[in-house]
Parts: sequence; C-alpha cells; structure tokens
Amino acid sequence: MKRHKAIILLVNLCAFCFAYASAPNGYYSSLNGKSGETLKNAIHSIIRPHTKLSYSSLWNYFPTTDVYPETVNGKHIVWDMYSDNWNTREYWYYGGTHGLNREHSVPKSWWNSPSNVEAYEAGTDIIHLFPSDGDANSAKSNYPLGEVNTSLSVKFNNGVSTVGYPSISGSGTNYVFEPDDEYKGDFARVYFYMATCYQDYTWKYTYMFNNSSYLTLNQYARNILLEWHRNDPVSQKERDRNDAVYTIQGNRNPFVDDPNLAEYIWGNKMGESYNGGGNGNVTGPAEILYPQLGSSIDFGQIGLGKTINLELYVKGQNITGSGITLVLFDDNSHHQMFSLSTERISASAMNSTNGYKLTITYKPTKTGKHSTCLYFYDGGITGSVTGVYINGECLEVPTLSSPVALPAENVTTEGYRAVWQAVDEEVDFYIITRSIYKDGVLITTEQVDTEETYYDFTREIGTSETYYVQSSRLGYTSPASNTITVAEGSGIEGIEADHILAVATHPGGIRFICNEPLSNVCIYNTQGVMIKQFQTVENDLAVELPTGIYLITAHESNKTIKAIIK
Repeated sequence: MKRHKAIILLVNLCAFCFAYASAPNGYYSSLNGKSGETLKNAIHSIIRPHTKLSYSSLWNYFPTTDVYPETVNGKHIVWDMYSDNWNTREYWYYGGTHGLNREHSVPKSWWNSPSNVEAYEAGTDIIHLFPSDGDANSAKSNYPLGEVNTSLSVKFNNGVSTVGYPSISGSGTNYVFEPDDEYKGDFARVYFYMATCYQDYTWKYTYMFNNSSYLTLNQYARNILLEWHRNDPVSQKERDRNDAVYTIQGNRNPFVDDPNLAEYIWGNKMGESYNGGGNGNVTGPAEILYPQLGSSIDFGQIGLGKTINLELYVKGQNITGSGITLVLFDDNSHHQMFSLSTERISASAMNSTNGYKLTITYKPTKTGKHSTCLYFYDGGITGSVTGVYINGECLEVPTLSSPVALPAENVTTEGYRAVWQAVDEEVDFYIITRSIYKDGVLITTEQVDTEETYYDFTREIGTSETYYVQSSRLGYTSPASNTITVAEGSGIEGIEADHILAVATHPGGIRFICNEPLSNVCIYNTQGVMIKQFQTVENDLAVELPTGIYLITAHESNKTIKAIIK
C-alpha cells in the first residue's frame, strides 16, 4: 500500500510533467487498403470509442493538454489560440478561470441535441475544446470559420482572432471567425476530426457541416479547411497535444498523426487506397493499451446529492482466458463513493477494435476530495498491475439566485447581444435559453452556455426572439431570470446610411446613392420577406416600390438601410 500512496503523491506533484504516448502499434492498421467512404468509416470506428469526460473537469486537463512552452514569472501558463491576453493566461495558472472560457471550436449549437446525449458526448470531447479568452470567445459566437474581408468594417479583432464580413461567399452567415495564420491548420484538423468522429450527428446549422455521413463537410468548408491544412502544417504543439489527449481520453486525432489522410477523404487523393496504417499483426504479451499506467481521470466538482457517470474507454491486446477483472481500491475507503458497471470485461471485448465502454459512477455521500484507484488483473497480464487514478470533489449544495436579464444590446436584423447581471455567488457558467418565433409561431428553442455575462446571437430577418438566463454550479441550476423579448425589426429605427450605401425617396419608390457598385442587394418588407434582389446596383438606380416600409441590405455595406415609401 505504501507504493500506491507514493504513486498518488508523484502524480499530484507532477501536474505539468506528463509522458507523451504516440499511437500504439497497429492503432491505424485497419485503414490499410481502404478508400473513400469505407476509409472514413474505418477512421470513425477507431476514434469514436473514447472516454467521455465531465464538463466540470476540463480545467483540470488543460494544464496537460494546453500548457504554454514558455513560463511567465517562472510559472506555466495556458496556451490560448484565441488571444494574446497574457494577464488572463497567468491568472488561470493560479487557480482562477476569470476571463477564460472552455471554448468549443465547433459550436455546440450546430448539432441537434433534443436529448442532450450528443451535447454531452461531443460537448466534452477535449480534442475540440480549448481554453479561450472570454471576449474572443463571445465575439466568435457560433460563426463559421472563414477569411475576413478587412476592407470592410471589422466586428472584432484582437490581433489573433478576427470576426467580420467574409471575403469568400458560401458560409451562409453575415460574419465569419478567422483565427491567426499560426493556428489555421490546427482548427482545420480539428474540424476534420469532428466531421469524422461525429459523422452520424444531425447538424442543425449547416454553415460548414452537412448531414451526409460520408463527406460531412460542405464544399465551402472543404475548400477553406484544405487550404488552411496545407498552408499551416502540423506543429509540435499539435503533436504534443495529441499525445496528451490520448493519455486522458484514449483516442487521437488521426489528421494530426498523418496529415495525408485528409487528402484521401476530401482532397487530391480521393478514391485512392490508403496504406499508411502500419503493421496490423500485433504480437507480444497481454497488455492494457488504454487507460495507461498511472494516468488520472477526474470527475471535477459536484454538489452533494448529485451523481455523475463517466464513460471510461478500456482497450487491450492479446488478452486471454476469461478476460480482465476490475477492482476499486484505496486506503481511505473512498472507493465506496465510486462504482463500476461491471467487474469483468471479456477478452474478446478487450481485444476488439472498439474496446469496451466502462461506466464509472461517482455518488459521494459526504463532502470532500475523494480518490481511488482502478486496478486491472487476469487475462494473461503479468508483472505490474495497471491502474488509473480516479478523482472527484464534493461540495455543499450551492445556493443559487436568479440572474437579472437585461435588454438586448447591439440589436440589428442580423443579430444582437443577450446581456444579464452577474449573480453574487460563484457559478460555473450561465445557461441562455433562446426561443425563435416567426409570424408569432415558435420555430425552435435552443440553449447555449457561457462563462461571461453576455452572448452574441445571429438572427434571421423577419423573426422575433426571447431569452432568459440561469446560472449553473456543481450540477445545480438556478431559477430562471426574467424573459427579454427581442422584437422583429428591433434596432432598425434610427439607423443611418453609411458612406457605402444610402437611399433617397423617389416618386413611386427609392433611388440608390452609393460611391461604388454594390453586389447582392436585397430589399425586404417588414415581415422579412425578400421582394427584390439585384446582383449589381449602380449609383442613381431608381426602383419602384408600393407604399410601405422596407429594409435594404448589400454585401459591401455593414448597415441595414430603412426606407419609408408614402
């Protein structure tokens, strides 16, 4: 038992000393000889089975996955791909998360999740989760990736992240998010992973993904992601992160391990057979491939009375006999706070491509920090027992008050910012519930979360919306705030034309005033129905319109123009 305590101490002391683990021999061997859809399905079968982390535990893993190679004041800090806000990075190290978010590089709102099963699975997949500056995260919103037209008004630019009008059509939105050149390939390969691992998801917003299980990425996404992938090759940062993620989650990003794979699925090698998966004839002693010896799984913090399930991916090779026996043990009887879905995994399940999904339940009966160790034995394993350390912390049930929602800001026909007052108590994040109506009929309701006190939404012309806010802490949710209504056409009154586009009244209609030709000019009525569209508009063009109020947009203009015809 002394050795067990010593290992726990070593793991705790070496928070930043982690061992890298490349892909085990034979990890990709099943890909050999496959092409096209069959190849992508084979990749999906390898990477989809993995340990499902808890959202509250993510901060505990970032010191391993996203530690910056340089130190500040002798301390390790976070690697933020969204900003150069060094003050936020340093504060993060000292135990706080003020100003930093757990950012989903593929927005959670993009996939349809009526039962929250998908939100839990992909929503905690650390391969596409990164620590992010809060302001950059909010500005990024749920916009697709793209290249910003900097000759027009830019919505946000902190020197690393840029949000603005797209320079390339096809995104389907008014704004896009452009990362720094240094990270464009990183984001592209993450999107390749998500389009493969979760190819069976139903995508609610198809800015970049579609509901074809084979390609999954639409043409716009394929074009821009392949370009970024080729121009920004895999960095050492990505390789190190991929290795670190494997020790935590049990799967890898294959497009980092072999960047050429993307060409076989979406690029210039489509239809060709892939043969880069290595030797599939794995021989040797029985062993556990995942989880790795001495690795740690963290439930994070929960409130007393709550229960959390964690799905641990378990896989071995050359396991024999009746399989692997599992047991929880520690010196402090903490194992009584945890339970396993089974105490034996068959040899066939352990040796299979998909491994075995073991459910571990944390149901604490008292507050405090709890740790135990999961041991594996039998199945032909010899020598040292393989173990994984399981940690969790239980706190008293929090007292949560209702946030106060404030009127929306920056309201246009294109979007708005939902805002609310911060509550006095500590919270993990805020949940915004948004309902969208058209002609008085509810179209959809969705939820997003943020660690800030605001969130930017895009909207469609002709819709009205409502939102309310709740705070969340330790698995508990506060009562709902008051409800804010964002009416159809809100924010249009009083908008003046900028120097790019203006209109003047004209007998029976309007006359355009523009200092340069405009493209994709649309005229809408107040119900959001487009009644006229012009590919090109020149200065002084007259357009006849019936009596009424109209909204005019143009690709080159960053404002919506209102015209009243009497």
